[in-house]
Amino acid sequence: MCVILIRSVILYVLVIFAVRLMGKRQLGELQPSELVITILVSNIATLPIEDVNIPIIVGVTPILSLVCFEVMVSWINLRLPELRRLISGSPKIIIRNGCIERDIMRELRFSVDDLLMALRSKDIFDIGEVQYAIVETTGSVSVMKKQPLDTPTRQDMKIAAECSEPPVLIIADGKFIPQAMESVKLSKAAVEMLLSANKMSLNDVFIMTADSSGSCYIADKQGTPPMIVTLGEKK
Repeated sequence: MCVILIRSVILYVLVIFAVRLMGKRQLGELQPSELVITILVSNIATLPIEDVNIPIIVGVTPILSLVCFEVMVSWINLRLPELRRLISGSPKIIIRNGCIERDIMRELRFSVDDLLMALRSKDIFDIGEVQYAIVETTGSVSVMKKQPLDTPTRQDMKIAAECSEPPVLIIADGKFIPQAMESVKLSKAAVEMLLSANKMSLNDVFIMTADSSGSCYIADKQGTPPMIVTLGEKK
């Protein structure tokens, strides 16, 4: 039992390392070659766990070999677009200028139900709103709505707005996150002073975010309504 546990931990760490080495992608975003490698790695990793008579090196060696092969293929793909298209394919337009490309859908074996489901995932329930729809190499569908039906932007409405970075998490479950605080140029003393001004302590905070302008969102552990304050202000 102890041997199986040790083998499981070793292979778990190895598979995590292999996945991290291949890059951060969700399952639905994997290219065909990446999906094949992922399936093979998961199957190979189970063999030394199920059969203790199989040396663990028999599982480790092919996993590392496959991951190194995938990294090499990815590196080559960056420099040879033709090979990338051969391995991963190329995006296909299934709706062009509002018209459905039936030949492309047949080529991709993409049914009408598949198309409607993909559009609904983009919050589009009326296919008449679509100008272009493209099936990416990962199988996901990218959609561009017709201009008169698209959501207007601030630029369209001539509303001035400054670019700003999103808030970052600076306190999680009563603990500071130093790197995040540095990114928004906040000191522990300034945050503690803000909490004290609002009659809170560090241990009371469940989540606290802040942006570069000093605007802070604070939610406590008691479940009371969160508050939004600015450094130097009181609740």
